[in-house]
Amino acid sequence: MEERVTIQFNDGVADVRLNRADKLNALDPAMFEGIEAALAELRAMKGLRAVVLSGEGRAFSAGLDMASMASGGASAGKTLTDRTHGIANIFQHVAWGWRELPVPVIAAVHGIAFGGGFQIMSGADMRIMHPAARLSIMEMKWGLVPDMGGVALWRTLVRDDVLRELTYTNREFSGEEALRLGFATRLAEDPRAEALTLAREIASKNPQAIRGAKRLYNAYAPDAEALLMAESVEQAAVIRTPNQVEAVRANIEKRAAKFGD
Repeated sequence: MEERVTIQFNDGVADVRLNRADKLNALDPAMFEGIEAALAELRAMKGLRAVVLSGEGRAFSAGLDMASMASGGASAGKTLTDRTHGIANIFQHVAWGWRELPVPVIAAVHGIAFGGGFQIMSGADMRIMHPAARLSIMEMKWGLVPDMGGVALWRTLVRDDVLRELTYTNREFSGEEALRLGFATRLAEDPRAEALTLAREIASKNPQAIRGAKRLYNAYAPDAEALLMAESVEQAAVIRTPNQVEAVRANIEKRAAKFGD
């Protein structure tokens, strides 16, 4: 796990870091497996009160490793609609799993959080961002739909029309705009330090009450099970089709795409 994700535990707070700095913490099969292993370790951790999730190096996560995608990568041999992790598949669970942890999770976001990285960030209870962080619901650039839990997570944060605009255009926006829109909880020049301070404050509260409060907020979210399945159905219908392959090729070749009807 430590090849891709590290955990340091101190005074009830788990400091979890995506650990592929040379690739801007991009998501390859080993990263998916590392995040899953980290979630399992956190679920079993005694005395856990809060989690801080961040990325090593210059970014939170640049999203899917396109080399993995081109070769099938983590999705090879798997069916998106299979529910392998409760109400989710593995790709959704690396984002949705943070919401399912019984304790609060704070994402500290700097640099880039694109595509799958943006969705993983969204699984946290709170998000502290650098004002100049670069963010995007990136999937449409590659002819895909968001399918890592984002739809279920974002609908509790941001207006429907805003989500549609950002999804349809894959427009990049900053941490400052994320705060105005509702994706960010607060801004900080040092998001990780701020997140650790907040996590220590949460860790000082009654743990049963904190866990109960998280259960209450989770219980009144939209129908997550139906949304997660809908994500998978829509992605399965579009992935590796001629138009989706053309979207990838056009971006790699830096030309206008030519889509068929």
